[in-house]
Amino acid sequence: MSEESQVDDSIIIKITEEDKGQFKRLDQFLAEKISHLSRNFIKQLFKKDMISGELNGEDVKIELKKMPAAQTSINVLIPPPLPSTAEAEDIPLEIIFEDEHLVIVNKPAGMVTHPAPGNYTGTLVNAILHHCPDLKGVGDQKRPGIVHRLDKGTSGVMVVAKDQKTHEGLVLLFSSHDIERKYIALAVGQEKPIGGTLKSTLGRHPQNRLKMAIDVKNGKEAITHYKILNNFDKYFLIELKLETGRTHQIRVHLSSILKSPILCDSTYGNPSQQLQRLPKEISEIIGDYPHPFLHAKVLGFKHPITGEDLYFEKEPPEIFQKVLDYSKDET
Repeated sequence: MSEESQVDDSIIIKITEEDKGQFKRLDQFLAEKISHLSRNFIKQLFKKDMISGELNGEDVKIELKKMPAAQTSINVLIPPPLPSTAEAEDIPLEIIFEDEHLVIVNKPAGMVTHPAPGNYTGTLVNAILHHCPDLKGVGDQKRPGIVHRLDKGTSGVMVVAKDQKTHEGLVLLFSSHDIERKYIALAVGQEKPIGGTLKSTLGRHPQNRLKMAIDVKNGKEAITHYKILNNFDKYFLIELKLETGRTHQIRVHLSSILKSPILCDSTYGNPSQQLQRLPKEISEIIGDYPHPFLHAKVLGFKHPITGEDLYFEKEPPEIFQKVLDYSKDET
């Protein structure tokens, strides 16, 4: 894996031999390793001389269309977030449920939850603001209505508050873990125990500030319950129930404790090696799909205003379902 670190607004990534074999272009590599930055934003940074290379203590010329030599350190300067609040954008949303207090959406894989460097537009917040024009001022100024988040590559059910009282009530439910959340994932590895609990502390990786790691100093308790739903050849379908909700919790627990990274998770696994080991038909279905096969399937909680018990469930995206359908047909 690449060696990465982050200091203030600067991200430094050291290219390895493994990276050279996996990627043909520097912009593709950077978009994979710094997942919150789009390739177009990386191109803009490059034009502004905010991306540079160094090898053996010397500055080296780099190009976005090809990979530099192994051991080259790439320095990416990230500008601070824009001070303005997010703007409404007419982006299609799959609305599962809505009342005057909250809205439940099915977030697609590839959509960022809220604006951040490299993704100031096209986010769930931008779409929600178009759908709910009065949302500004609810919660965080830059993340109006947002109570929890899903990683860019994770699809599934999310709740957004439409007023301040609902926002505060939902925050309390999440912080007290009084909420039901179930995910499904395709993970790579041999047959595992049918179920169990994954427990650790979780915090920033000491050498790689873009990643999270278990059992680190000042880490917070993280608990994930799991159940194997189907064992296939060299991979399996797993259901995960969150007791806590730390950043990257499921992805880290599967890769570090269960030793089975999620399929196509380039941060905690190696997608190219994974696909080489899986049946050819699976690789053909997946192709160059860039997101981890992780889906937030269930979200259940007591409505903070009406007291009604709410429960929402959505099946995974089409490509996820295609892999499942093929796998089940082969077993």
